This record gives sequence, structure tokens and C-alpha cells, in this order.
Amino acid sequence: MTARLRLSQCGLSAGKKARLHRILYQHGLGNGTALFLPYDQGLEHGPRDFFADPIAADPKYIVRLALEGGFNGIAIQIGLAEKFYWDYAGEVPLILKLNGKTDIPADTRALSPLHASVEDAVRLGADAVGYTLYVGSPAQDADFAQYRVVRQDAQRLGMPLIVWAYPRGEAIEHKGGKDSFYAVHYAARTASELGADVVKVNFPHPEKHTDVPAPYEADYSSQQAIDAVVRAANRTLVLVSGGSRAGDDVMIEKAQESMSAGATGLIFGRNVWQRDHDESLRFVDRLREILAKYPTP
Repeated sequence: MTARLRLSQCGLSAGKKARLHRILYQHGLGNGTALFLPYDQGLEHGPRDFFADPIAADPKYIVRLALEGGFNGIAIQIGLAEKFYWDYAGEVPLILKLNGKTDIPADTRALSPLHASVEDAVRLGADAVGYTLYVGSPAQDADFAQYRVVRQDAQRLGMPLIVWAYPRGEAIEHKGGKDSFYAVHYAARTASELGADVVKVNFPHPEKHTDVPAPYEADYSSQQAIDAVVRAANRTLVLVSGGSRAGDDVMIEKAQESMSAGATGLIFGRNVWQRDHDESLRFVDRLREILAKYPTP
């Protein structure tokens, strides 16, 4: 088991440390681990994600679910934050997603434009902001420039910056794919190098190694792969995404390996709210049982 980072090791400003301490030690289990509920899929994927459980299309239901499930925070876009979050402001931390795109165009030149600012996050009482960075996209020059402004604003205003580090683009697809060990490993390191306070990554698949660089052609276990991804983030906290809806045993194993690797926590969306209410809470309880085993001093 890898030791988890403490906030005192992360080189944070006072404002960032205070907000992250509130998220990690005053919400959820309060033991320094995190369980976040992302709800930006309505923009990113379209309403099709709500067919599995139509009540999930109601943002008010999702914010209430985050509170009932004891989540450390909920990640939503500006429109939903302004219209729905105020009912529960202060009761569950807000992570304001600053950028996002639809999935109608192909991901070959993926770029996620800004829709909100760090100042909006401060106004809404957020405890962190989220930014999607498409590592490897042909549009990454524009992405990096846009991200730099967000990072500077977050530093100036003491707002923790969570980077959704997502490999995308034709080059990525030709080298193992967006959730290969190579791509996820590279994305975690990129987010750390570019100043993220927290990085959100997909769980790596070491078996996807077609045309990847030589070191990634070897046989690695999933535990070895996620261990390396967390190490690549250095002093950046790591959240591991649940990804697409999958079987519960698969998700629980992914969560267990992520926490064993030293991740700070999990960010599970569709795997939680694409269920009826009671089933959602039962699954969350299973995740919380895992997090309870890995307190951070």
C-alpha cells in the first residue's frame, strides 16, 4: 500500500489548503479521503445518460443525492450551479466545472471551451474548480493557453484546481487508446507538470498496448499500472474516475486498487446515479467502506 499525500506536502497556498481541508475533513468520511459525484454528463454526453434512470435528469435530485450519500463534493456546470446548488449551498461542497463540450463533433481535435470563471466559483461559494484538459489533442496548444489563465486565476484567488486529465485525439487512439496505461500515465504527469492541485484520471488498462512506446509493451497488472499513475502525479492529489457504467464487482475492485495505490479518492458519476435511489445509496455505502480503510493523517 502506498502512503497517501497529506495537504502539508502539496505546496498549497493558504486559501487552497483551507478549501481542500474543508472538502476532505469536514465532509464525507472526514478522514482525508474523497468521494465526488460528477454531474457534467448532460453537456458532455447529452441526455442519453439519463435514460437508465429518468429521475437523474433532475439536477435537484442529484444535489440531494450527493448530500444523502455523504459525498465530499458535487461537480456541475455553471448553469446548474446557479439554478440548483443554492438549495444546498454549504451543505455539500461545490466543484464548479469551468469548461465543457458536447460529444457531437469527433474527438480528433478535442478542445473544451470555457463557460465560467474562477470568480464565478468564488461568487457561488465553491470549494474548488474543475478544468478538462485534453492531453494529446491536436488542439492542445490552445487548450494549454486557456488552462494557463485558469491556473493563474485559481492561484490568485486561492481556489483549488482539479484537472480532468483526459487523453484525446487521433495520435492517442493510434497508441493504445485513451484509457491505456501509456495515455493515463502521461496525462497524470502532464497535469502535475502544469500545476494542477488535484488530477482526475481514468483507471488505466495495461492490456491496451498496441503501438505504445516500448516501456509500456511489458505485461503489467492493473495494480502496477494505477500505482505508477499515482506516482506520476507527484505532489498532486489523485482522483480516479468510475468511467462508463460497469458491473459492481469491477467498480469495487477498481476502487480498492486505486486507494491501495495512494489515490486521495474516487469520482463516480454514472455508476452511482444510473440506478434507482436506494440502489445508488447501497453502492455508495460500498465505496465508503473502502475509503474508510485508507485514512490520511
